[in-house]
This record gives sequence, C-alpha cells and structure tokens, in this order.
Amino acid sequence: MRFSNAALLALPAACLCSLVTAIPSPHEQSAQQQPFSTSSLPGRSQWRRLSGRLIGSVWGVPTAQQQQQQQQQKGRGGGDGLDVPRHAPPHTLARYSGDVVLRFNISTNAEAKSLAEAADTLLLDVWEFSHDWVDIRLSKDIVGPLLGLLPPSLQTSHTPLLDERELAQAIYNTYPPPRGSQPPQSPLNPHNNPSPLHDRPFSPSLRQSNAPENNVFFSDYQPLSVIEPWLRLLSSLFATHVRTVHIGVSSQGRSILGLRVGVHPTNDNDAHAPTRKTVLVIGGQHAREWISTSTANYIAYNLITSYGKDRHITKLLENFDFVFIPTLNPDGYVYTWETDRLWRKNRQPTTLRFCPGIDLDRAYGFHWDGDATTAGNPCSESFAGEEPFEATEAQRLAAWAQNETEANNVDFVAFLDLHSYSQQILYPYSYSCVATPPGLENLEELAIGLAKAIRIAHGHEYEVMPACEGNVASAANHDGRRPLWPRLEASGGSALDYFYHELRVRYAYQIKLRDRGMFGFLLPKENIVPAGKEILYAVLYLGSFLSEVYVDQAVEVEAGKEEVASPPVEQIDASGSAVAEGAGEADEDGEWVWVEEEMGAEDKVRWELRRRKR
Repeated sequence: MRFSNAALLALPAACLCSLVTAIPSPHEQSAQQQPFSTSSLPGRSQWRRLSGRLIGSVWGVPTAQQQQQQQQQKGRGGGDGLDVPRHAPPHTLARYSGDVVLRFNISTNAEAKSLAEAADTLLLDVWEFSHDWVDIRLSKDIVGPLLGLLPPSLQTSHTPLLDERELAQAIYNTYPPPRGSQPPQSPLNPHNNPSPLHDRPFSPSLRQSNAPENNVFFSDYQPLSVIEPWLRLLSSLFATHVRTVHIGVSSQGRSILGLRVGVHPTNDNDAHAPTRKTVLVIGGQHAREWISTSTANYIAYNLITSYGKDRHITKLLENFDFVFIPTLNPDGYVYTWETDRLWRKNRQPTTLRFCPGIDLDRAYGFHWDGDATTAGNPCSESFAGEEPFEATEAQRLAAWAQNETEANNVDFVAFLDLHSYSQQILYPYSYSCVATPPGLENLEELAIGLAKAIRIAHGHEYEVMPACEGNVASAANHDGRRPLWPRLEASGGSALDYFYHELRVRYAYQIKLRDRGMFGFLLPKENIVPAGKEILYAVLYLGSFLSEVYVDQAVEVEAGKEEVASPPVEQIDASGSAVAEGAGEADEDGEWVWVEEEMGAEDKVRWELRRRKR
C-alpha cells in the first residue's frame, strides 16, 4: 500500500506531539492545576500588596497570597475549562491570578503623555496600542496607584478587556491538554463538540490528512521541541523543493531554524546564473506571540504540500524562493512554555541579573534609539540593549541575510514580519513619521491589496498605515488628519526598517495578526487555522503581485521582440465569423454571451490583482 508524503508527514507529526506530552517533565506537576477563586482573602495594607506585586513582577516569584490561593484551588474544579489538565508551567494560575488587562481610551496629547510616563514609571506591560486606545496588563493592586498618576479624564475612560479570572483562564487554555482528555469549552466551540482530530492523531484517509485544517499539527499550539523536528521532517519528505536553513545560534545556544521553499531550475554551477528572487517571512520575534509562529508554519506547509497540485503555487515556487523562520526567538519561546506565558523579549543576560532579555524588534542597527529611550532600564519590555545588534538573534538574522545577498546570489524582494495583535498591515518607516520611504506609492498599493485579500478570505478588516503611526496613540481630528502624540515605546531599530533600508527590500511589511483585544496575545487555538488561511491569501496575492513586477514584465519584453512577426490568432465560430479570443460562448441562436462562474476566495484574490493591473 502506497502513501503520499502528506500522509507520511501527518503520522510523525502526531508522534512528535505525543512524545512531548508523554515524556515526564516538571510540567507534569502542573497537570492538575485548577481554577482560582476571587473570594475574599485576609486583609493586607495597600503598601504590602503593592510591594508584593512589584517583587513578583521583577523576580517572577509568586507572592505568598498567590501561593495560598493556588493551594486552596488544588483538587477543586472550576467549570470553565480550567479543570481540564494542561501542560502549563508550575504556578501559572498563581502568577497571574491578580492581573487584569485594561483598555484606556486616549483623546488628548496630555492623556497620551501622562499614560506613557506612568507606564514607564510603574514598569507596566503595555500590550498594544492603536490610534485612540492603549491596552495594559497590570496587577489589580496597582490600578489605584496608576490612576493616581493620570489626569481625571483617564480615571474614568478605561474598560476591562480581561479580568483576573478571564486572563488566567485564557493563559491556561493556550497550553495543549494531554492526549485523551476532554477538550475545554471555548467561545468558538460552545457545545464542546469533539474535534475530528481529538484522540485520533492520524487518519488513514489521505484526502483528510492533506488538508491543513485537519492536520494534527495545527490543532494546538506547538512547543519548540515539536516544531524543530517537524521542520526537518518537511525538508526530508519534500526534498525536491524544501531545504532546511540554519540562521545561527541563539544567546542560550539553541538553533534558529527555517525552511527555504522553492524550485531551482538553473544549474548551480552556472557562474552567471540570475539572482534568486526571495521572500522572507519571520515570526516569533516576541516570544508570547504564538500565533505568529503557527501562522508562519501554516503558510509554509500550504505552499510545500500544494506544489505540483496547484498550478499557481507551482509556478510561484518556480519563480521565487520563500524562506520561513517561524521562531526567531527560540529562547524566549521556550521560556513562555516552561515558565512565563507572557514573556516578550529574548533571554539574553543584561546588566541587571534579575531583568534579562532584549526586545529583538528594537535591536537592529538602522536608526537604533536605545540610548535615548530604554538605556539603563533592562526591566523595560522594550529594552533595546546598550548598543545596536546587542541582541544575539537580531545580529544572527542580519548577518545571515547579508551573507545571502553577497555570497549566495539571493535578492530579497519582499519581507513579512508577523506579530500580534490588532489586525494591522504596517509599512516603513517605524522610526519616524516625518521621513518618507522611497517607493511609498508602491508600498501603499500592495498593502491595500494584502488587506483586501484578507477581507475576501474571511471578512476581517486589517488597517493599513505607516509603522510609525502604529507606534503612537492618536485620534482623528474633524478633518480626518491624525496628530502624532508621545510614543508609548521605542520605535527605532526595527527589523522592518532595517530590511527595507539597509538590505533594499522593495516590499517590506509588518503584519499584526488577530485579534483586536478580546484575547490579545492569548488567541484561542481555534484561531490557528483561520488566521493562517487569511494570511495565506495575502501571501498568494503578494506572490501574484511580485510575479507581475519581476516575471511578467521580463516576459513581455521578450515577447515584444517577436510580436511583429506573430499575427493575432482569430477564433472562427460556426457561421464563419471571426471572434475575439476569450469573448465568450455561443448560444443556440449563434449569439455570443458571457458565462459567469462562481469564484472561490482564492480566485477572487487573483481576479482582484488582475483588475488592479495597470
């Protein structure tokens, strides 16, 4: 009996997932964690509560109150999915049991400035911001001191996105349950209908295994110990068009792996071979943004398994290479699985032993501004290091990309940096809203097309704007123009600006994925496939756009040389009349009529690209 590569891939992937859940580890101790309760606790002074929270946030140690609360909940079911055993790190519930996520609505310059200063003073975790709102995670005991630092208008203009119970539950539910346990109830699966993959990691149906949404790998978020073997497995099963790429080694010695997807028809020994047009897609710069890693994996899997089956994707991979780096920050990603789900930076030591980590997306050399923003403050979530490229992983990526262009005949034509959340498509520059990038019209045109492709796929709206506007809070005036207000975090040294300006990548974007604040970084696993699909459509649109720019134009130049000697071919109908090619089909009376066929989402994306072609 013969099986396709896709079927063989599903079995080892399922085995890998099983091994991860089967191997004894310290996380097994947390399998019986239960939901916490918000019942009254022994009274403590406001200062003791505040100091305890600060100690816990800096050293990562649960307070005595949190430990007591966790012990009270051991062995007790909560009924909201938290009673299902999960492979969450020890003290997960205790760590976040008193935290909330608030959304502040900003309407003036003074409000934006005061909130930015207060967040910096109290070392708050600013989750996201866009236009006129800012999401902040903080301990409920610090809400009072924070409001005391804000103007009266902000003291009443905030709403809770996730209260203390919802936040802990959302964190807990992002970890996969052990095989054989009942899946928890979720807003996307309110009746707890069993997944077709639940307790059945491999189906003998090859058709079912081919579909990514039916692949066990995308039924949950996956740890690095599963992702890395999966990447190597893909490269071995699809050796004709997939190769493993080694970007470098992280600060803690882990490999930064990627996949190069593409077909090379030219002879490798040809000294005059044309440069290989390449699209670079990275995810996981920020460790807690798991959906960016799963989305990069989803797109790679679709392109790989569609080669030879879908003529558009086949042609795309013959003309371009796609390099996928799903986990650029492996140390931080592992830390989110083993210790702290909401960790953002890498795990590189800093000048303060108890505040490790550098923000990778603020560590690149182009307009690095760490000396003026976060210097001397390693505890900041946006700490950019003490000098450009101090972050090991950022330096490794830049060095690898530079070597590819100089020594390996690679021409990076597009760059996609996947993040979460807020559903935005951002283009250069990030460091300044005053500087105008060359080719601005082309950047905007393609960004609008990407957003429309996403909307066609799932109806979700993605905003298009310069990255600099994504780094400030602002609100539209009556004339529609947006004032630029104080920044809530550093904006220089981004990967987006570096690749666009230093490596001359013509089309560079940062895409912030789902959602807009309901779950934030803790997007339920039911969103893995939908989020992957909508960005896949954007990537296919990007590929078609690049084909027009780099392939079709070259073909048209060659075809123009022979056009004079090649007269147009006419089609003759039954009556002997000449008919233009593709004009339509003839009805019974010999009249030519248009025949419209229903188009799928992918066809609509391609039609939209053809319609926009100049």
